[in-house]
Amino acid sequence: MADKAQLQEAIKTQGEVVRKLKSEKASKEQIDEEVAKLLQLKAQLGGDEGKHVFVLKTAKGTRDYNPKQMAIREKVFNIIISCFKRHGAETIDTPVFELKETLTGKYGEDSKLIYDLKDQGGELLSLRYDLTVPFARYLAMNKITNIKRYHIAKVYRRDNPAMTRGRYREFYQCDFDIAGQYDAMIPDAECLKIVYEILNELDLGDFRIKVAILSQTIPALVSTPAEQNGADEAGVSVGSVAGGGRYDGLVGMFDPKGRKVPCVGVSIGIERIFSIMEQKAEASSEKVRTTETQVLVASAQKNLLEERLKLTNALWNEGIKAEVLYKKNPKLLSQLQHCEETGIPLVAILGEQELKDGVVKLRNVVSREEVKTFTTSCHSQNILTEYKTVLCIKQATFVSQSCFACIFILKINSFTCLYLYLLESD
Repeated sequence: MADKAQLQEAIKTQGEVVRKLKSEKASKEQIDEEVAKLLQLKAQLGGDEGKHVFVLKTAKGTRDYNPKQMAIREKVFNIIISCFKRHGAETIDTPVFELKETLTGKYGEDSKLIYDLKDQGGELLSLRYDLTVPFARYLAMNKITNIKRYHIAKVYRRDNPAMTRGRYREFYQCDFDIAGQYDAMIPDAECLKIVYEILNELDLGDFRIKVAILSQTIPALVSTPAEQNGADEAGVSVGSVAGGGRYDGLVGMFDPKGRKVPCVGVSIGIERIFSIMEQKAEASSEKVRTTETQVLVASAQKNLLEERLKLTNALWNEGIKAEVLYKKNPKLLSQLQHCEETGIPLVAILGEQELKDGVVKLRNVVSREEVKTFTTSCHSQNILTEYKTVLCIKQATFVSQSCFACIFILKINSFTCLYLYLLESD
């Protein structure tokens, strides 16, 4: 009982420390550290029945990403990958851990930041610190002398995290590298162009690319957003977001005969870019869609679950992104509200009269306009007994407010219905 009383007193004291830091508006890292101590004390105390209480937190320097944050990340990744592919790069993947000797001595003072793993079956292993050294090992091991590749993957550094500035212990790197013997400066110039294209397309605001030229090579290039000049309306400041240069001798360190493969590349700091994008999204009134659903299949009356599921299945079979609410008899208003909340642009409405007439209503959720329906008899011997719907969208979604045409073809028993809807942008 005495130990329990001491723990309770320690919890009380630690709680006061946390409250004081919050009232003084201390840094998030400092508050998180003290909160973690508080949670550990509570875990030691345990529940009323002596059950183990888990400390529900992520490890220091890591984080979870909610659907909205993942939607932003996916957008950033798509822009970066699209740029890499536009420049003719192919992709590879390497293990998340390497032999310790592969990484040792390649990073100078930063080698102390490498995560070492426990001995597993006689091999000394470490988590990869970056993607460059594994790439050099890959080239030497496979005797590759020419390749233009990109690699997007997580790396690990036992660093002091500054999470509000996009510095973590687990984070993604987006690397683009050109390996091979080429005329001077041509691959280097393309790397610079790639950094410019990505930052420009991400629309981060003004940025500055610093280049140091030595002996007709580019040993280092660093891209930095111009937040120092106050150009960023969201007030985001994260430091450099990309870096790169030449590493002509690295592959030779792994090759048994010391054969060198000239290499130049850039690495995009996705976490810092994401910090900018996330804070800009928070400052903006624009809603971020977390799904890509194009149409919700809804019903206007009860007992139409089977019909909704049939139509939804037909849409899926045609490659259309569709969903249905998981209720037998949902209210039409609830279904429409779901579309508004999640940004689904179209709703296909089934009702008893619609089924009788062999039609489906297609509604624009934003404007609430409904598509006119046209029905004609079909005397084909191979009349479909199920719904078959084709929805062709020329542009992405209503959210983009682009012009696009929707062709909605529905076959029910002896009816074929064609819907053609052209939405003009504002």
